[in-house]
Amino acid sequence: MNKVATRWLIVAPCSFVLGALFAWWNVPAAWILAAIIVSGAMALISGKELPLNEGFYRFGRGIIGMLAALPLVGVPLGVLGGYLIPGLLVSVVTLGIGIGGGLLLASREKTVSPETGILSMLAGGSSIMPVLAREVGADFRFVALAQYLRLLVVSLSLPLITALFSTPSSGSAATGSNQVWYLMIAIALIAFFGEKIGRLVRLPVPSVLGPLLITVGVSLLLPDGFTLTPPDLFRILAFLAIGWMCGGALSMPALKAFGRQLPATVTFIVVIIGACALTAWPLTHWLDISYFEAYLATSPGALETVLALSSEGGAGPVVVAIQLIRLLAVLLIAGWLPQLIRLITRRRDKD
Repeated sequence: MNKVATRWLIVAPCSFVLGALFAWWNVPAAWILAAIIVSGAMALISGKELPLNEGFYRFGRGIIGMLAALPLVGVPLGVLGGYLIPGLLVSVVTLGIGIGGGLLLASREKTVSPETGILSMLAGGSSIMPVLAREVGADFRFVALAQYLRLLVVSLSLPLITALFSTPSSGSAATGSNQVWYLMIAIALIAFFGEKIGRLVRLPVPSVLGPLLITVGVSLLLPDGFTLTPPDLFRILAFLAIGWMCGGALSMPALKAFGRQLPATVTFIVVIIGACALTAWPLTHWLDISYFEAYLATSPGALETVLALSSEGGAGPVVVAIQLIRLLAVLLIAGWLPQLIRLITRRRDKD
C-alpha cells in the first residue's frame, strides 16, 4: 500500500466522524469545515499535498452546481422578474464592495493575485468559490479560508440579529419531495457529465454552470412533487470533496499568507454585513416588506441559514428572489473574472 492510500485511510474516516459531530452541533458548513481541518492537518503534518481523485472531485463540484440551481426551480419567473431591479441594486452594492475589497487586498499582499482577492471577498456561493478559484487559476486555499470565515460569522450572527426583529407570521411548514431510483441515476449523471456538456457549449466556469443550467432545465420538465434534490449521501460526499481539495493543498506558507491578511479579512466581513444591513432599510419602503425580510434578503451569504430562518419567520418570496438574483450575478462576475480583471488593469494603465 502506497503512502497516499495510507493517508487517505486516515483522512476519510476522520473527516466523516468530525463532520458528523459538527453537523450534530449545528456548525455552519459542517462537512466542508471538517474535511478542511482533517485533510489540512494531514497535509501540514506530512509536508506533502494530499491528491484528490479527479473523477470524485468532478462529481462533487457537479453536485455543488446542482445545489446552487435548486432554489431557482422553486421561484416563478414572474416573481424573479418583479424583484429584478431591487435585486440588481443589492447585487451592485455587495459586488462592488467585494471587488473593491479584493483588489485592495491584492495590492497590499504581493502573494495574493487580483483573482484570489476578489473571489475571497465576493459574498454568496461560498461552496462554489473554491471551485471557481481553481478554474481561473486563483489560490483556492486562500479563497476557501476567507469564504468559510465569512460564512461562519454570518451564519452565527443571523439567528442572533434577526431574533431582534418582528416576523411577518408564525412560519410555514416544509414540504417533502419524492425521490425514486431513476432520479438518483439522473442526479449522478448530471453531476458527473454536466461539466463536459458545459464545455461543449462554451459556458464560463462549465464545472458549475453546466450542472446548474441542466438541473434547472430538467427540473422544469419533472412532474409536481419530483425534484433533482441530491440525497444526503451525495451532498455529504460533495462537501467533503470541496473540503479535501482545499485542505489537502494547505501549506505553512499559505497559512502564513492568510494570517497576514486576517485583520483585513475580518474588517471586510464587518463592512459587508453593515453595508447589507443598510441596504435592507430602503427595501422595506420600496417593496413594502418587513425589515426581517429585507435583512434576510440582503444577507451576505449563508443561504441555507437564510432560507431556514425565512421559512420559520414566514417571510415572503422576496428573500429567495433577491438572494438568487445576487447569486446569479456573483456567478456571472466570477465566471468572467479573468476578462474583468484584464479590463480593469487596461483602464489603470491608460490612466
